[in-house]
This record gives sequence, C-alpha cells and structure tokens, in this order.
Amino acid sequence: MTDPIADMLTRIRNAILARKAKVLIPASTIKSRIADVLLSEGFISAVQLQEDELQGVISIDLRYDGQNRNAIEGIRRASRPGQRYYVHKDKLPRIRSGLGVAILTTSKGVMTDREARKHGIGGEILCEVW
Repeated sequence: MTDPIADMLTRIRNAILARKAKVLIPASTIKSRIADVLLSEGFISAVQLQEDELQGVISIDLRYDGQNRNAIEGIRRASRPGQRYYVHKDKLPRIRSGLGVAILTTSKGVMTDREARKHGIGGEILCEVW
C-alpha cells in the first residue's frame, strides 16, 4: 500500500455510503492521531485501538443524527505521497467557510487548521473534512 492515509479515508467514505455503524482500519500512529482529531471535532462518535497479532486495528464508530444523516458530508485527501501540500501559517485554508476542518501535521503534532492558526504554525495538509 503506497498511501495508508488515503486508504483510511476511503474506508471511512465507503462505510458512510454503506450506512455502516463501525469501520475497522489497520492501525498506525498517524492514523490514530487523525482519528483523535475527527473525534475531538465531533465527526465520529468513538475511537478504540484493538490489539491483534499484527499491527493492531483502529475501530471507528461513525456518527449519525436522528434522520440517519452522517456527520461527515465529505472527506478528501489533500497531500499525497507524490505531491506533498505544505502551507505557511499565513496561507492556512478555511474549509467550507469554517464549517469544515483541514487536518494537518505540524512540528507540534497533528491538529486542525484552527489550532494551527492559534499556535501560529503551518505544516502539511493531510486531508479536509466537512
């Protein structure tokens, strides 16, 4: 697999389209940090790391409202292994006029665009969620 983050986002997107309540993703540190950011922003309802004999599995519970609509309307990979997308602190994007978030990796860890703006740092934009 050349892009595990894109695989994670595709698994989430496919689980939403299939109206699944839970999605299982092979674990890694960066994917765990992205899942934690999604949880803190309210896009998903729960994250659990399950150990197995290989690398572990991240179990993500998707969040739906009373009308069976998902909290995640769209999720898109921004930076790819073949073309990285770095931004300066002054050029941090606003996703859907602030209704969505850009998840980026910085020197201070994985965070949203709002947190990066607050800390005054830029970094690599991993994905956009709205």
